[in-house]
Amino acid sequence: MDLWIIVTLSAAFFQTLRFMLHKVLSGGALTATSSTFARFAYAAPAAVLVVGGYLIGTGQGWPDLSPLFWAYALFGALGQILATVCVVALFRQRNFAVGITFKKTEVIQTALLGLLVLGEHISAAGWGAILIGLVGVLLLSDTPGPGGLLRRIGSRAVALGLASGMFFAVSGVGYRGASLEIASDEPMLRAGVTFVCVVLSQTLSMALWLRVFEPGQITAVWAARRTALWLGLTSMAGSLSWFTAFTLQTAAYVQALGQVELVFSLMASALFFKERITRRELTGIGFLCLSVLILALVL
Repeated sequence: MDLWIIVTLSAAFFQTLRFMLHKVLSGGALTATSSTFARFAYAAPAAVLVVGGYLIGTGQGWPDLSPLFWAYALFGALGQILATVCVVALFRQRNFAVGITFKKTEVIQTALLGLLVLGEHISAAGWGAILIGLVGVLLLSDTPGPGGLLRRIGSRAVALGLASGMFFAVSGVGYRGASLEIASDEPMLRAGVTFVCVVLSQTLSMALWLRVFEPGQITAVWAARRTALWLGLTSMAGSLSWFTAFTLQTAAYVQALGQVELVFSLMASALFFKERITRRELTGIGFLCLSVLILALVL
């Protein structure tokens, strides 16, 4: 099995744990923004220690970073902040498994953005897998109750889901572009350096935002440290896995295979949050799992 597949599966697993913790925190005293900040603030120290230890242990120095690297990295960092805020807000609209699925519009949006920004082309089989996954997303976007298609398209949950998908697409393409700007043949070095630069910029910028616009929330993040610490650790593990995968493979393929996260989120929704999954939602998740299987076989 290729390394990019292994690290993508790892990323999906840790991301599910992270979003479970996000959902727990969002139900307490934290806002969607401060819950997002908690993820970066508690991940940053661990990231610096792990990546610093890796560089020292392998005898490698900090690489030179070009202006284009910083443009891609900050482009991706902002996209990830906005995407996470949208997902945390989305948890208050629908259940956990469906909330995670809404953001999976990122796959097709990443493919299009990767083509426009990085010139990365998708094979016919890859597009087929992505479109099958899109069918699953459309099934899951059907909210219960009267009103028809117009009400569903205009709902807050759909708007948040599509927005989160767009911003996650921005972050994925940005991170791949940044890692490709580092002159090294080692994927772990490129992924680790990119991650440290990104998470430190996210922590500093969000701390400033909360200090100015949401006073008291930084204190609330500290008060929630028993849960937020685990949020940071799972975030670091997941992000290092994502960054490594983006370094090794086209962002659209990584995002598409990452849909296996839906299997993990379904288990979390039913077993941990005790939420009911409908037959239609199971059908939609089945389409997405088929998409993942095709990608794993043809790439």
